[in-house]
Amino acid sequence: MSILVISRDPMPEKLIALFRQKLPDQEFRVWPDVGDVNDIHYALAWRPPNGELAKLPKLRAILSFAAGIDHMTGDPHLPKNVPIVRAVSDASKQTMSSFCAAQVLRFHHRLDLYADFQKQGVWKQVLPRDMSETTVGILGLGALGLDLAQRLVALGFPVNGWSRSGAPVDGVKVFHVKQFVDCLAASTVVICLLPLTDETRGILDAKAFAAMPKDSYVINVARGGHVVVPDLIAAIDSGHLAGATLDVFEPEPLPADSPLWKHPKITVTPHTSGRMSSARVASNMVELLKQVTSGAPLRNTVDWSKGY
Repeated sequence: MSILVISRDPMPEKLIALFRQKLPDQEFRVWPDVGDVNDIHYALAWRPPNGELAKLPKLRAILSFAAGIDHMTGDPHLPKNVPIVRAVSDASKQTMSSFCAAQVLRFHHRLDLYADFQKQGVWKQVLPRDMSETTVGILGLGALGLDLAQRLVALGFPVNGWSRSGAPVDGVKVFHVKQFVDCLAASTVVICLLPLTDETRGILDAKAFAAMPKDSYVINVARGGHVVVPDLIAAIDSGHLAGATLDVFEPEPLPADSPLWKHPKITVTPHTSGRMSSARVASNMVELLKQVTSGAPLRNTVDWSKGY
């Protein structure tokens, strides 16, 4: 049995070395040096070249390096009879949740405003917000969204959640899929953690921003395709939205001439909200491999009826 690491982007040599170090009894091959395709039973994939996974007849599972799978769904030959396991771990949840919580706290404590005061040399105190005034709406209550919700509830924030199922969550007011506008209208901060599908592309548009309360805030750590950027800028410039933090873009890297770079009320980070060290990535993927090869029921697999 061999494991193929496949990506159209060069894989860090340190990461490959860590895989081999942590699983010395396994053979790791790195695309395009595939060797005999019949030896490959598992693939660790990030932006795999179109058609390459379909060439592996003995493939038992595909492990995505990311929690999302949109980096491979553009492949028309993707073998949908092979389970795809998403990289959701305690470490990835903690990394994403802490980033989002930091942005919520920055908005709640008006730290952007104080940063501007500092640049101007102005000593001015602004009344703090009460915790009850910062209601956080999380779009997407999957593994990452649930973890974030629990952490924000523990901090004392009121939390709303919007999910396909509308299943109850302790401490969270849950809105089902047909209550999207209601969830937006009830949230001071909206955090997007949705998968990118045909249904969710462009979901944060002028209509969505208009539904949000005045002086509310947007945080997108999912995919750039969720936000209609001209609509977001217009909503902020009109004074309706207080601002936004954007960690994901379309395309990436964000072009140098994008107006987002210099907008005074938009914070830009370079798709770093869920980024982890090579050692952590290797540990996560090895743990996933152990789960997949143990024969235990697979977790966090793609449901093609939902598209994620």
